[in-house]
Amino acid sequence: MKRFKLNIFLPLILLIFAFCSAPNKQESTSAISAKETPFGEIDRQQVMLYTISNQQGMTVEITNYGGIITSLTVPDQTGKAGDVVLGYDNLQDYLEKSPYFGSVVGRYANRIAAGQFTLNEETYTLAKNNIGNHLHGGLVGFDKVIWDANLVKEEKAVKLVLTHESPDGHEGYPGNLQVEMIYTIDETNQIKIDYRATTDKSTIVNLTHHSYFNLTGDPKQTILGHELQIKSRYYLPVDSTLIPTGEFREVAGTAFDFNTFRPIGDSIAVEDTQIKYGGGYDHCWVFSKESGPLKNVASLFEPSSGRLMEILTTEPGMQFYSGNFLDGTLTGKGGVSYQYRSAVCMETQHFPDSPNKPDFPSVVLNPGEVYTSSTVYRFSVGK
Repeated sequence: MKRFKLNIFLPLILLIFAFCSAPNKQESTSAISAKETPFGEIDRQQVMLYTISNQQGMTVEITNYGGIITSLTVPDQTGKAGDVVLGYDNLQDYLEKSPYFGSVVGRYANRIAAGQFTLNEETYTLAKNNIGNHLHGGLVGFDKVIWDANLVKEEKAVKLVLTHESPDGHEGYPGNLQVEMIYTIDETNQIKIDYRATTDKSTIVNLTHHSYFNLTGDPKQTILGHELQIKSRYYLPVDSTLIPTGEFREVAGTAFDFNTFRPIGDSIAVEDTQIKYGGGYDHCWVFSKESGPLKNVASLFEPSSGRLMEILTTEPGMQFYSGNFLDGTLTGKGGVSYQYRSAVCMETQHFPDSPNKPDFPSVVLNPGEVYTSSTVYRFSVGK
């Protein structure tokens, strides 16, 4: 009788044991935490801050005002966490005095000569907000709007989906533009940024991300000792107002050759007209003549911390800016004054002034087409 009962209940006991021993699906869906908190108000509209953390030591804080990454903390070679981007502790400072710290830039990243372009035989006039040229979308670009935000938790990642509708004629651009930007953070210590846009009228689009990086984790230090690699044969020389001349110039034998890792400070003060125009580096490096698959195009390494940032993109170019206009007048997080060359920007994008340069990759978006672009900033230690 006892044996009979055991034979009956043994399978049930084993089934219960197996069920209790199995991983809890709900607990294992994602080890990444995410939360949203108020960050301030603009005209009685709430602005939010989204904090996303993984188990590998990365924490990213993003606000839906301008899609700004306000903080990006990653570990160094000893495991010590450090914030590797410049920014502010509060919304008000971003409203009053931000040089695009950590923001999405659009409708058109970088410069358009004389604030004008012609499309389908119609000339459009834009704001001249930079030495007589149009810069980063104008007076109220995508860095200065509140985006609709949706936090999405997936099995192995968290996504922050930001959307915005830019109306026809805003800042002089044609077409009602529907824009979506997705930040994806996973356990590999990378931030993936995907852009998507559609329009109801032919227009131009060129979007990028504009974080100021200092991989030491200490913005009191300069970036001159950071070692940079840019996998490119050509860069775009500029005129005195930083508008490309239209030439594709080989980097070989010049201060612009970063095909192998070398310190940014090595050639930043050489006697070179292009260095003089930029006040250092503020130029676009060329990877291809068109958009393509996601590929590794550049890396930034900081020897004292051991931090490495790799950049992958589908874009044909990248603007490398060496913090030449930081001058100590901006006081950022923790009361730190941001000094000359205390950060760099690595802005993947189409080329500056493409609408006025027929030989540059097209930035035209027509009705029925979809603009897409992806960039990854991947963090680790050691080269």
